[in-house]
Amino acid sequence: MTPSEHPKAHANGDAIQPAGFTPLGSAEHDAPRQRFNRLQPKKLAIALLLIAFLGALLFLINARSLQVAVVAETATEISIPGLALPFGERYLLLPGEHTVHLSAEGYLPLTTTVEVDGRENQSVEFALQPLPGRLSIDSTPQGATVSVDGEILGTTPVTDIALSAGSHELVLQEARHLTMRQTLQMTGRNVEQQLQLELLPAWAEVSIDSLPANAAVLVDGAIVGQTPAQLELLQGEHKLALQLPGYATWERELRINAGQSLTLGEITLQPADGSVELDSIPSGANVTVNGVFHGQTPLTLQLDPDMQHELSLSRPGYQRYTQVLNVAAADSSAQTIELQPLLGEIRFNIRPASAVLYIQGRAVGSGSRTVSLPAVAQTVEVRLPGHASQRRRITPRPGLQQVVDINLLTEREAVLARLPAESRNPVGQTMRLFIPAESELASFEMGASRREPGRRSNEVQRNVTLQRMFYLSTSEVTNAQFRRFQADHNSGLVNGRSLNRDSQPAVQLSWQQAASFCNWLSRSEGLTPFYKEDRGIIIGYQPSSTGYRLPTEAEWAWVARSKGSALLKFPWGDTFPPKKKVENYADRSSAFITGRVLNHYDDGFVVSAPVASFGANQHGIHDLGGNAAEWVHDVYTIPEAGTASATDPMGPQTGDNYVIRGASWSMARLPQLRLSYRDYGQAGRDDVGFRIARYAE
Repeated sequence: MTPSEHPKAHANGDAIQPAGFTPLGSAEHDAPRQRFNRLQPKKLAIALLLIAFLGALLFLINARSLQVAVVAETATEISIPGLALPFGERYLLLPGEHTVHLSAEGYLPLTTTVEVDGRENQSVEFALQPLPGRLSIDSTPQGATVSVDGEILGTTPVTDIALSAGSHELVLQEARHLTMRQTLQMTGRNVEQQLQLELLPAWAEVSIDSLPANAAVLVDGAIVGQTPAQLELLQGEHKLALQLPGYATWERELRINAGQSLTLGEITLQPADGSVELDSIPSGANVTVNGVFHGQTPLTLQLDPDMQHELSLSRPGYQRYTQVLNVAAADSSAQTIELQPLLGEIRFNIRPASAVLYIQGRAVGSGSRTVSLPAVAQTVEVRLPGHASQRRRITPRPGLQQVVDINLLTEREAVLARLPAESRNPVGQTMRLFIPAESELASFEMGASRREPGRRSNEVQRNVTLQRMFYLSTSEVTNAQFRRFQADHNSGLVNGRSLNRDSQPAVQLSWQQAASFCNWLSRSEGLTPFYKEDRGIIIGYQPSSTGYRLPTEAEWAWVARSKGSALLKFPWGDTFPPKKKVENYADRSSAFITGRVLNHYDDGFVVSAPVASFGANQHGIHDLGGNAAEWVHDVYTIPEAGTASATDPMGPQTGDNYVIRGASWSMARLPQLRLSYRDYGQAGRDDVGFRIARYAE
């Protein structure tokens, strides 16, 4: 397109002019650049101000107001590092955690943190901990012990003691002054406080004089001066005494109140008593002076001086002694008076003639004799080796001869004399004493010969000796007696027939229950239990105990079988069957229960009978061979043939099964009715009960 053809050119009518060209390095080109360099710092400053303004605006928009209150008595300096704008007690802070430094004169500095949240206005309060105060205390008098809150700080004067601000209990104590107690208010904040305290005296002045003068003055046993005296006595109870040779001690109890003086005036001393150390032969005589009883010899009499006193001594069995005494002031003397006996005559008839008579522990000779003794109670004893001594108390009577017969027993005879032939146990059973050692069968053979009809393999023959005396109940333990130990015991029924009536033997009980009953019976009578128990289980026995127990198998066999020098085969003799009603067995009335019965035998009871329904055996014992079979003490074992003889055998301490001896209401066969028959078990059965025994010593 040519210039003439340009639209604008045509419109204005102007011709287009060529533009001038200037090189970059020329002067005309540098002028605008210089103007730009002069304007740039201003623009930068404006930009920075604008940024600062915007930052401040953002801070003000986002900041929150926090009031910081401080509890302190002095001016507090508060410092919050970082972006924090103070306005009096308030600070503008951005939300978040901030550290606060607090300090004030007299207080411990505190540095802590606060959390600023999104609320517009917030406040926090801090209590500064004051520094301890400084305390100095002096007192009149000095040397008082200072305690604050129970802690001893020293003796006055004390200085520069650090104590926390607040209330404290102050106590000052000094031996001769009243204790001072007061409440001390400490300002704290390192403030120094001084106290000057005056203690009040804890004593009072006491003045005393005596006639005669120069008597020693004692306070609580210690000499503190001579009369006349002016004393300072601490408050409280005191024992005041005046002592002067030749005069009786004057004494008085005083109650001293602090600060209250006491004047006792002139004390007239009395002449001292005379003393007599009095004894008698024999000693123990009653002493009266002027009709007043003073005690028994030996004793010391204190008598008013220069006066006559009527002295009298008396002792049972001796003549009364009287005398007039006169003693000088403060004089002392000793006197022993021999009393004259009142005699009574005693004739001692002593057997054996070799026995020695002792009177009051002194031997006077052997055999029968007549002696004269003071008419007072005398202890006499007659002794002879191998015999039990006898001791008696005898009072002779003047003018009347007495006769005393003393017959010494051997020690064995004395033991037997002390033991009753029969006694009653706590459940009312009769216990009969047995002394096998004095019988014809002290040693005998248990078991049965292999040739004996009905013998069982466990009836091994063996020799035993019984030396210890024992008691055995004459009847078996009944249901009523056993229920005193175990109230809920039930012996049960057999085919509708009761075994549980009160008078029937207790059955359906284990060996453990029977032994536990024995221990209960021992404790009821105050005896040491024979059986050892652990939580109700029998775990052994104590052979030395005389407590109740089950009879040993040897004891049971001896009582059941011994008759003179013979051993019975059956309770009724040596032939089978019995010819008359002797025990409760399985008779013809029991056939529907037991099956096998003793032909042509009718004892009148289908099951167990009331105990002692049948006659006693040769030793006065009921039901040993029938009614209920019986637990005995021994663990069940089968002895070996040829076993050595045993004395009072009791068997092992424990075992799994125990021996059962004797027949019962359910038995009828020949082997079972023999007295050597042995059975065993552990649990209860409807035909097994027990009886009790105990050693006599």
